Amino acid sequence: MGSVTIPDRMRRIEITAFGGPEVLQLREAPVPRPAAGELLVRVQAAGINRPDVMQRMGSYPMPPGVTPIPGLEIAGEVVAVGDGVSRFRIGERICGLTEGGGYAEYCVVPATQALAQPRGVEPVRAAAIPETFFTVWANLFQRGHVASGSRLLVHGGTSGIGSTALMMAKEFGVRAIATDSGADKRGAALRLGAERVIDYREQDFVEAVREWTDGRGVDAVLDIVGGAYFDRNVAALAKDGRLILIGFLGGETAPNVNLLTIAVKRLTVTGSTMRARSPEEKAQIAQDLGERLWPALEAGRCLPPIHAEFPLEAAAEAHRMMESGSHVGKIVLRISD
Repeated sequence: MGSVTIPDRMRRIEITAFGGPEVLQLREAPVPRPAAGELLVRVQAAGINRPDVMQRMGSYPMPPGVTPIPGLEIAGEVVAVGDGVSRFRIGERICGLTEGGGYAEYCVVPATQALAQPRGVEPVRAAAIPETFFTVWANLFQRGHVASGSRLLVHGGTSGIGSTALMMAKEFGVRAIATDSGADKRGAALRLGAERVIDYREQDFVEAVREWTDGRGVDAVLDIVGGAYFDRNVAALAKDGRLILIGFLGGETAPNVNLLTIAVKRLTVTGSTMRARSPEEKAQIAQDLGERLWPALEAGRCLPPIHAEFPLEAAAEAHRMMESGSHVGKIVLRISD
């Protein structure tokens, strides 16, 4: 494949101050250049994720030396490769987990965190894959050791993380129950793979889990709520169960935790953030996804539901929608064809 003309400047979204969606402003900036081991990608689409909102508000800062431009997942065309890259060539279409910078017309991404866009999957949907797929795979299957036949509770079944978890659970024979609110979201979670959906505003999920499991409890809980749910998550788990913490919408601390219950039930409490993982760990996750999930995606299974698309200049509007909690699945910026 031949060379591609790369402009000197591009449009991107900058966080001009910490605060509400209005601080996201469209600006012009130089096009980045790929360092060793990196790809430069002409971005076709970029996914919106909860960590982007947290970064905008100042509660999830980028590490030192990393671009302050938001955007953790992209799909697009490779237009340049850095030294030492042999897996991808100019002109190939990829999707990948970035170190930031996805809300832009051009973005660099580590080659080890990129995968070929699944055959038959359009860029907007491909851009909605990396962040949640990396996160769920690492936490549910690597750290949580969830396997076929396990029973799983997923909080927020129609969120980006929740919908991915339900689809992966179904793909790998894991039986899942989910929490959500409202008839539309409950119906969507059932279509995504949940056997039952609990409206957390109307029913105690611990009671529902006990009923669903004949009193045994679930083998694992995938939790995006955090402190507000900690005690009840512990109560919902079976002996030798795993509580997997990947979000803290309900607080980062859990007062009055009964540690004896954790010991008696031999529970494992774990969690992680993708940002803190090493390049080697992220590369292994990408390899696992390519081997285990890409065949399903190319067969039309486990495709992330897209709730809405916005142009790059409407990033603030996209963030408002995410914060409203009205979405089912992913919100994506469409940046180029």
